[in-house]
Amino acid sequence: MDIKTLILALALGHLSLCAALFFFEYDSRKSLSQSTWALAKQLQAAAWLLLYFRGTLSDLLTIALANGLLFAGMALDASALWDDAGRPVWRRYLAPALAAAVALFLAGYGLDMSAGLRAALSSLSVAGFGAAGVVALALAWRGGSMLRRYLVLTLLALTLLVAGRGALSVLLPDGWSWISADMVRATALAALYLMMLTNGFGYLLLTRERLQAELARLAVVDPLTDVPNRRGFYQALTPWMALARRPGMPTSLIILNLDHFKRVNDSYGHPVGDAVLKEMVDVCKKQLRDSDMMGRLGGAEFAVQLPRTSLEDALMVAERIRNAVAALPVKTERAVINLTASLGVTTIRAEDSTVSLFKRADEALQQAKRDGRDRVVEARAASMLEV
Repeated sequence: MDIKTLILALALGHLSLCAALFFFEYDSRKSLSQSTWALAKQLQAAAWLLLYFRGTLSDLLTIALANGLLFAGMALDASALWDDAGRPVWRRYLAPALAAAVALFLAGYGLDMSAGLRAALSSLSVAGFGAAGVVALALAWRGGSMLRRYLVLTLLALTLLVAGRGALSVLLPDGWSWISADMVRATALAALYLMMLTNGFGYLLLTRERLQAELARLAVVDPLTDVPNRRGFYQALTPWMALARRPGMPTSLIILNLDHFKRVNDSYGHPVGDAVLKEMVDVCKKQLRDSDMMGRLGGAEFAVQLPRTSLEDALMVAERIRNAVAALPVKTERAVINLTASLGVTTIRAEDSTVSLFKRADEALQQAKRDGRDRVVEARAASMLEV
C-alpha cells in the first residue's frame, strides 16, 4: 500500500469512526468524554483529507492547516481519555500544549525549515499527544481489565513508532542503508492507522465495558443511598454465614427501621424523604468501622453487618446509631425534621440460614416497635418476651 493510499485510509477510517460514534447510544445524551472524542475524530478526518490533496490544493491548506487540525484532533483525543479516567485536569494544559505545538510547526513552515525538520516536529507533536492518552489509560492499570492493559501496551508501541519517525527524520533525513525515507514515513503512517483502529474500537469497547460494570453494580447497590441493596447485602453476608460454623468471634446483625417514616413522605413529599434517608445513612456510617457494612433492605429498613463483634458490642453500636439518628435534625426547605429509629440486634448462629437469621432480627425489631419505638432490642430478649 503506497503512502497516498494510507493517508486516504486514515481519512476514511476517522470518518467511519465519527459515524459509529454518532449512532452509538443514539437515543441517549452523549457524555463530555464521548463528545470530545467525536470532535477529535472529525478534526483528524479533516486533517487527513487535506493531506491527501497535497499537491492539488495550496500548501497553506495541506501543510499548515492540515497539521494544525491533526494536532488539535490528537490533543482532544487525549483529553477525552483523561475525562474518561475522571481526571479533567488535563484540560488545563490542553490549550497551552496545543498552541505550543502549532506555533512551533508554523514557525518552521514560515521560516522555510527543511522537510525533515517539519516532519520531526509533526511526528513528535502527534506522538506527544498520543503518549498523553496512553498515560490516561494507564492510570487504572492496577485494577484495569485485560482489554485496558492491551490498549495501553499497543498504543504505547505505536506511539513510539511515530516518535521514532520524527527522530529519524532529523538524524537520517535520507534514510539509512536499506531503510529509505519513504519506508520510514510509510511505517509511521501504518502505525497511525493501527493507532486509529486501536484507539477507536478500544474506546468504544471500554465504554461498553464501563456501562456493563455500572449495570452490574446497580444490581447490588441501592442508587439512592449508595449502600448495598437487599441482594447485595445478602451476597456479602453469605461467607460470614459459613464462618459462623467455626469457633471464634461471632458476626452480629442489626436491623434498623426509621420510625413513622411514611409520615415524612406523605407530609413533605418523596424528594424530602430521599434526602432524609441519605442523611440517615451518612450519620450511621460514621458510627461504624471500615469493615462493617450497611445495606438497604427496602423502604426505610436497613441492615448492618458487624464482623467479629459480640452481641454486647453490637448492642453498644446499635445504641450509638440510635442516639445519632435521634440527634440528627434534617433541614429541608419546608421544615426541620427530627427522626428516631427502632433497632433489632442478633448474632449469626452456627445453625442459622438467612431466613432464620433475619426472622430473629426482625422479631427483635418488631418488639422494639411494640415497646414504644426509639429503642434497641436484643433478639434473645425478644424471643423470651414472645414465650
